[in-house]
Amino acid sequence: MSDRAPAGQFLDAAIDLLRQVRDEEADSIAAAGTLLADTVENGGRLFAFGAGHSSLAAQDLVYRAGGLALMNLLAVPGVVGVDVMPAPLGSALERVDGLASAVLDNSPLRAGDALLIISLSGRNALPVEMALHARALGVKVIGVTSVAYASQTGSRHSSGTYLKDHCDLVLDSRIAVGDAELTHDKVPAPFAPASTVVTSALLQAVMATTATTLADRGIEPPLLRSGNVDGGHDWNAQVMERYADRIFYRH
Repeated sequence: MSDRAPAGQFLDAAIDLLRQVRDEEADSIAAAGTLLADTVENGGRLFAFGAGHSSLAAQDLVYRAGGLALMNLLAVPGVVGVDVMPAPLGSALERVDGLASAVLDNSPLRAGDALLIISLSGRNALPVEMALHARALGVKVIGVTSVAYASQTGSRHSSGTYLKDHCDLVLDSRIAVGDAELTHDKVPAPFAPASTVVTSALLQAVMATTATTLADRGIEPPLLRSGNVDGGHDWNAQVMERYADRIFYRH
């Protein structure tokens, strides 16, 4: 660890990762934004899923000021969020075969929809199976993962494959295996994870692309406004009424 303050080191590491994503994932971001714009234009619905801490980036897209009103959270009981008790149960459920298929078969997803699957490692049964089953249903799948895990860890799915192997598009967060940016000679483990910062920024870049792509086609993007600005609630109520058949977080 250098003499620079750890806060500065972490922020520099996060900035470097964001620059890398900006420069090296530009084409993938553009393609993902176009895919979501196509889905919206064609009457499809948008969903996002993430397990454990990956769910934070998924939740950041849903019912969000400045975000697309049509983005819905695909919830899997026991794995969305970090409020599961005991906490290791969430990690265990990610490795259960059959769970993703059961969830998808009892969800609103249908052919023509789009699903963002966020999994840092992409190695567990849940995201792999979810991508496989969603595509079998005719759903377009965008995987958000660190591709490095596929070459440095073993798959936990019976197929031996990873999330990245079953997507229409893959966005690589470029996060190093282990998700910790700092080390210290007096600290026995690496620390300071950056995956949430980078993944959330990556996904908001996709949302920005989606909104502007729709606008460039002459379609008003269904965006939400902050409820803490005058007129925000009225604006959002009108958007939600207009797109009620594609918004599921109100029911």
